[in-house]
Amino acid sequence: MSIQAQPFDVIQPKVAALPILVSVPHCGSLFPEELRSLFLPEHLQHPDDTDWFVDQLYDFAPAMGITMLVARYSRYVIDLNRDPHGKPLYNDGRVITELAPTRTFADQPLYQGTPPSEAEVEQRKERYFAPYHQQIQSILAQLQQQHPHVLLWDAHSIRKHVPTIRTQPFPDLILGNQDGNTASSVLIETTIKHLSQDSTYQFSHNDPFKGGYITRHFGRPTQGVHALQLEMAKTLYMDEGTTTYQPQHANKIRDILKRTLEALARDLEHLDA
Repeated sequence: MSIQAQPFDVIQPKVAALPILVSVPHCGSLFPEELRSLFLPEHLQHPDDTDWFVDQLYDFAPAMGITMLVARYSRYVIDLNRDPHGKPLYNDGRVITELAPTRTFADQPLYQGTPPSEAEVEQRKERYFAPYHQQIQSILAQLQQQHPHVLLWDAHSIRKHVPTIRTQPFPDLILGNQDGNTASSVLIETTIKHLSQDSTYQFSHNDPFKGGYITRHFGRPTQGVHALQLEMAKTLYMDEGTTTYQPQHANKIRDILKRTLEALARDLEHLDA
């Protein structure tokens, strides 16, 4: 049996740790060698639903003192932001991809033959899903040894238009916190203030995304653990057609993200004051 490498990278802060963890669960594009033959070749070469470059977009964070957790494997192997028991995140008619997706957001089949069995999905949960979530829990627990309040910031991106989810294009920035249940109102208000200050970006709150499983599972503000999800349109920082990172666009949103996280770090230190 081959030895399984960790399915994620932990990027430690370069200065004293702030009480913030940035999780990037959908930027991975790798496929385990033993699973590659199951997928259609075009998806191996270009897993389109990847949150391309989101880890690069936030790579300023460790220099601020923020820990980063970055997934290595494609969400087509296992979706780290879905309920592990298969419970759908939404029930409004939109397309919901499974824990182990069988089709893309564009409704294209992923597999050359039969999709994975229940036993195979359980194996992927054990190898790839559980370690990522255990690592989140471990990092938050470590941070909370030094700080009464900690923040999990779940970072995502999506194509500007995905007709199977929503007929109209998405807003540029979508903050999710399960209708205010996963974080302190102070943190939510600070985030809204910073993300909505640039009128060239269209901002939305809990619509059409309220935060996925990671935000909903870990956000326990009464226990000092706050969770926010930021979904952003890929057009803010890359060319969707060529999958090319565009620094001239990315730097603008990076500045906003940095200022937002700096403000949240200050708020976290004074929540009980």
